[in-house]
Formats: sequence, structure tokens, C-alpha cells
Amino acid sequence: MKIGFLVIDMQAIHLQGVEQNFIDVAAEHINYVADVIRSNGHVVVHIQDIEGMEDSNKDSFNIIPDIQVEDSDLIVTKEASNSFWQTNLEQLLKERDVELLIISGFAAEHCVLFTYNGAAERGFRPVLLQNGILSRHPDIITSTYRDRNLISHPVIKYLVR
Repeated sequence: MKIGFLVIDMQAIHLQGVEQNFIDVAAEHINYVADVIRSNGHVVVHIQDIEGMEDSNKDSFNIIPDIQVEDSDLIVTKEASNSFWQTNLEQLLKERDVELLIISGFAAEHCVLFTYNGAAERGFRPVLLQNGILSRHPDIITSTYRDRNLISHPVIKYLVR
């Protein structure tokens, strides 16, 4: 089974108002999982929301330095909450025979959740990365996990073998 790992909107402009210690924890989990996924021949995709990007604020739309991006990673830009909406994400994943999608990033109650639902609607098997999603409201994370598939980073190491 081919696995895709989505890292959604880990950009300075979107993470304003999120406590740095929460970003640090999520980044640690995201980087660990990305390394495991990459080193086992699976797919890492960074999603960047570019809605409102102009020449004057372009740098704030970059992925934060806390997140490791490798040359082999794919980058998809979007302008909607659902990372599949009017992007080539579905095509990229299907070309690589991805079935299981591990979803991480920001914001739990918006882009992460909408992408999770979009993945399910398109026939992928979505799971949320425990300790790998963020929100400006930490209590929202717990409610986002409720009634959804969830995976912890130690399980992923065994799953990719």
C-alpha cells in the first residue's frame, strides 16, 4: 500500500497566533513522519495556501523553517480550505498509487478537516497525525480527532515496512 503524507499550510502567515511550543511539538512529529515516509519510498506533499499572496508579502507565505522540505517532496498550492479543490493534488496522488493519506498541519478545524473530508470523498483512506495538527484554539484539536481516523508516529514506522 502506497502512503501519502500531507503537510498543510505550515506557513508563517497562517501560524500567527499559534503558541510556539505547539508549533515545535507539531513540527517534531511532522518531520519525524516525513523522514520515515520518504526513506521508505512513499510520498510527502507540502500544501501551501497562497490566497492573498502578493509581491509585498510573498515571504510570509513560505513554509516555516521548522518544517524540513526535501527536493523529493511535492509542493501543491491552493486557494481554498480543501487541498483537493481546484488543485492537481488528486492527480499527483493517483499517479503515485497512493491509497492511505496521513494528514497534518494547520488549521485543524479548517484546512485539515476539509482536506480530510475531501480525501475520503475521492476514495483515499485519510488519517490524522496525532500531535501533528494545529489550531489557534488548542481545544479544537481534540474535537477534530473525535470520530475520525487517527494515527500516532510510532505506528507509521511499522506500517511503511
